[in-house]
Amino acid sequence: MWKKRKSAIQIKSRGELDVMREAGLVVGRTLQRLTEAVKPGITTADLDAIAEDSIRSEGATPSFKGYQGFPACICTSVNEEIVHGIPSPSKVLAEGDVISIDCGAIVDGWHGDSAVTVPVGEITPEERRLLEVCEESMWRGLAAGLAGGRLSDIGHAVETYVRGQGDYGIVEEYVGHGIGTEMHMDPAVPNYGLPGRGPVLVPGMCFAVEPMVNLGTAETLLLDDDWTVITGDGRRSAHFEHTFAVTEDGPWVLTALDGGARLKDA
Repeated sequence: MWKKRKSAIQIKSRGELDVMREAGLVVGRTLQRLTEAVKPGITTADLDAIAEDSIRSEGATPSFKGYQGFPACICTSVNEEIVHGIPSPSKVLAEGDVISIDCGAIVDGWHGDSAVTVPVGEITPEERRLLEVCEESMWRGLAAGLAGGRLSDIGHAVETYVRGQGDYGIVEEYVGHGIGTEMHMDPAVPNYGLPGRGPVLVPGMCFAVEPMVNLGTAETLLLDDDWTVITGDGRRSAHFEHTFAVTEDGPWVLTALDGGARLKDA
């Protein structure tokens, strides 16, 4: 999440959700290309160029570039960087790094937003488990996004899973968000909390669920660039995100290439 902007909770029509799905697929395909491109020796600026070409070649517009002054099409957060890392030609990925890539795209005024954390070559078992826990916690949160439930059910599902896996730090200062005609809309979607609180989930609502999980402390620091957020203890972090729509048939994961089929099979 970025610096929060005020907006009402939107209820989208089926036609509007279909356009958001188009934006989500652009984001999903772009992240797939970026994941495949991650390797030792590539720079984060190289990845940004791949992302911009991928998004624009599909007739979409990058959500991030110019947003509140952000200078790039993706966020590239490496190792202890949690979110909002700025791509740079001097940031060269090395064997054993991990990189979080956050990407957004706009189609006909509607947004999609998603993130993955990718190992660069071989990483330690502890770090690989961190990525697995963070990604699975995102899916647990998505699965809780059921019509008739409450907004806080999502964060409760994320937190319950992470707490059951070990002594990880769940970032609290940066959270998920509503999404639609703006990238960041009300309400905030925390990755923690008690269930059964907040707005009732109604078909047509759309949210981005994005847990950020650290190997150590949950504390964060903001660097002097006023964007990059790092862990308070310098240990590594993971970040996963998908945009989903609440539907009568369960969560529709708009940025997953398969629409979140694993949720239907659960």
